Amino acid sequence: MTEHRPSHAELNAFLKAEFPQNRCTLEEVDETDGSVVVAHPVGESELRPGGTVSGPVMMTLADVALYLAILARIGIVPLAVTTNLSINFLRKPRADRRIMARCRLMKLGKTLAVGEVWIFSEGEDEPVAHATGTYAIPRER
Repeated sequence: MTEHRPSHAELNAFLKAEFPQNRCTLEEVDETDGSVVVAHPVGESELRPGGTVSGPVMMTLADVALYLAILARIGIVPLAVTTNLSINFLRKPRADRRIMARCRLMKLGKTLAVGEVWIFSEGEDEPVAHATGTYAIPRER
């Protein structure tokens, strides 16, 4: 693992520079348990018929949260890639608030990382989705 853990600002700058199409922002990095909180704005382009946040937007948020949780621990390793992402949609998210994801790594090994992500409508206690994912981490960093 790298010795340098990137700062909150460094992670957000990396995300903005390398994924300019992405609308997620890193809100919080918890140094005690390594969890991260990531937000995604909700507007007309994120909604599907029926006025709910689309599944692909929530999957994007889960994937970005997992990626940032890993990078927060191992340093900025751009070639870490998703190998699995599974999501359960639990209830309808609010269309008038950002969606928020809290990701906690369950396992961080030399070549694989596994994490879980809880997604909420901002300000709400009940989760709207739960995801688990696995990332492959390149051996050479």
